[in-house]
Amino acid sequence: MRWLLRWILRLVVLAVVLGAVLVAPVAWVEVACRGNGVAQPYDALLPPEDHRAEARTLLTYPEWHIVHAYDDYAEVIETGDPHDFGYFNAVKTYWTSLCALKEQAAAHGGVDRATKELVYVIGVSFSAEMAMKALYEETLGRLATLVRGERLSPLDKLSARQAADYATFLQQVPWYKYDFPADAAALRAAQSDNPRDLERRFALGGEYAAKAAYAQVIAAAVDSVGGDALSLRMVVKGPDAAVLDGLDGLSVVEHRGDVIVVEAPRYRALTRVLVDMAARGIDLAEIAGNDDIMFTALSDQAEMPDALFSFQRQGYEDYRHLFMVPVTDLLATLRRFGEGPAQVEHVHDY
Repeated sequence: MRWLLRWILRLVVLAVVLGAVLVAPVAWVEVACRGNGVAQPYDALLPPEDHRAEARTLLTYPEWHIVHAYDDYAEVIETGDPHDFGYFNAVKTYWTSLCALKEQAAAHGGVDRATKELVYVIGVSFSAEMAMKALYEETLGRLATLVRGERLSPLDKLSARQAADYATFLQQVPWYKYDFPADAAALRAAQSDNPRDLERRFALGGEYAAKAAYAQVIAAAVDSVGGDALSLRMVVKGPDAAVLDGLDGLSVVEHRGDVIVVEAPRYRALTRVLVDMAARGIDLAEIAGNDDIMFTALSDQAEMPDALFSFQRQGYEDYRHLFMVPVTDLLATLRRFGEGPAQVEHVHDY
């Protein structure tokens, strides 16, 4: 009986230590990353019901960092193995970028409690997921690749395609709507006699099953409180609505003097709309009641002037940079970036 109690005590101590390790970044960001800016007054053109908190443009990035991490992972395993991916580097960059953005948010109204809790919860979940994957892939997963040899197995190749599809899916749709059971079924259907395939089916099949079960819980929770808005309103400079014709997903709400109020889709679709608007020479006066907005760009330069945060992408030979610009300068900036040396990646709405 004593040995059982000793093992229970050890497990409790281990759980406490692991919990402390996962929560430590939250405490660091909360205490050390406060910022000292003061929000500047702004007379919005749109009515209050069309406003979104400006600091959210900064705090949407942590969720996108996870999306980008899955994309990096897919790029790495397209020609390599899962143990080649820097799991802890992805976690470190999540928290350090969040620190920099939380400091900047002080000058844009600060971070509301709900948003802060969200980025902390998903950060801890992401850290735990990356830690578990690292533990497995650096041990049993790596051993399976040694048995397999240099040549990728059928399920190695399939899992790389699934990872890429998942990363693309996340750019516009919440993760809990992804069809994990379909990916698990595809693994079963494509499995060969290679021992690596047996290991991949076991490891990834278990991961997909766990995510599918958790997704049902999250989906039920979201349904109970209602999902976030899928569109926002912007104010476009200029009285000629004809220049907006053909912009996918964009609709004119009203003309108001020398500006036009339009409805636009959010997330990845918004970036495509804004890039198209920039190409047509259009300019903006306001987005969702705000006068500042963040976007990310990719460049082969490790540092760029005025970037809030920069880091190298895994699997790619380039760097991601985060920029904050006035809304009135956004489309002109996108036009300028279109000429180099950086490529606009994503405009972060609110």
